[in-house]
Amino acid sequence: MAAQQVQGGFQELYGAAPEGVWSAPGRVNLIGEHTDYNDGFVMPFALPHTAVAAVSRRTDGVLRLHSADVEGGVEELRLDELAPESDRNWTAYPAGVVWALREAGHAVTGADVHLASTVPSGAGLSSSAALEVVIALALNDLYELGLQRWQLARLCQRAENVYVGAPTGIMDQTASACCEEGHALFLDTRDLSQQQIPFDLAAEGMRLLVVDTRVKHAHSDGEYGKRRAGCERGAALLGVDALRDIPYDGLDAALARLGDDEEAVRLVRHIVTEDERVERTVALLRAGETRAIGPVLVAGHASLRDDFRISCPELDLVVDTALASGALGARMTGGGFGGSAIVLVEASDVDTVTKAVEEAFAGAGFTAPRVFEAVPSAGARRLS
Repeated sequence: MAAQQVQGGFQELYGAAPEGVWSAPGRVNLIGEHTDYNDGFVMPFALPHTAVAAVSRRTDGVLRLHSADVEGGVEELRLDELAPESDRNWTAYPAGVVWALREAGHAVTGADVHLASTVPSGAGLSSSAALEVVIALALNDLYELGLQRWQLARLCQRAENVYVGAPTGIMDQTASACCEEGHALFLDTRDLSQQQIPFDLAAEGMRLLVVDTRVKHAHSDGEYGKRRAGCERGAALLGVDALRDIPYDGLDAALARLGDDEEAVRLVRHIVTEDERVERTVALLRAGETRAIGPVLVAGHASLRDDFRISCPELDLVVDTALASGALGARMTGGGFGGSAIVLVEASDVDTVTKAVEEAFAGAGFTAPRVFEAVPSAGARRLS
């Protein structure tokens, strides 16, 4: 249905059928937050919510962009005028991908694009990565560039880091490009090695809820960059390339070396313990002990709240209320300062937990949250 709608929208805009239609999903990160830019471990899975793009090639150096989700007409850009951090609109994401491809030496000569997305924006579910990856995959196919999925993810990360100016890691783009249905992706962000870990909660009588707090966050805002810079400073103080190189059993000794540098101690402690939580979650899932990951999620939230200090009252309320209502585990997910939380529940408790969270938000005077089930879904693909 989405493919047909976007295809029809393209025809209306540009007067011809597109050469193809592609989709790329948003993602939820099960565990492993802010570890990706520390060369660590992450464990995202793809959502059924996707960005869908109808695309055709052009040969005149022009990029025409239109989104069904944004008011306004077609935006027309010249490829030879694309420059990093020159665009503060939604168009920076697809334009940045074209820029990154051309910077890498790929002969992309233009495109007509019509987009629509069901990935909630600003909810910490990687709406920007979905937008980037769907464009990258479409151009890779149309221009027969022969790039692998991990290479597309790298180029999309470069687009976001350099062109958009947001210092994100590699997780979001890799998840959108590489996840598989019914699995979570165990990704080593240092060497980009991937393992697909079966994650079928429905078969085990559980559900994973996403609670979008409706508190908007933006990666390009300063706090995300401050955390990244702080982690890099901590690694430099400890004489390692990245915090991933501090072993979990050597954490106490590393923290002692940091002395009374309170900020460095907090940031280092979160990253090292979070990497260990990812590895513990993988081991539990492989052992068939899925319910046992609940306390690991809770510990992850406490670390993000207290050590990394990127939670907010709405996220904390979701976690506290869900746990008090019988949830197996809960934590904030995504970059922080808003966005979404995830809640692991028995299937029979979905309605109880959802109602409790909604009532808690109403009682606190917060905007009503959006609650939906997260089903591990397929990564980016061509639809037609």
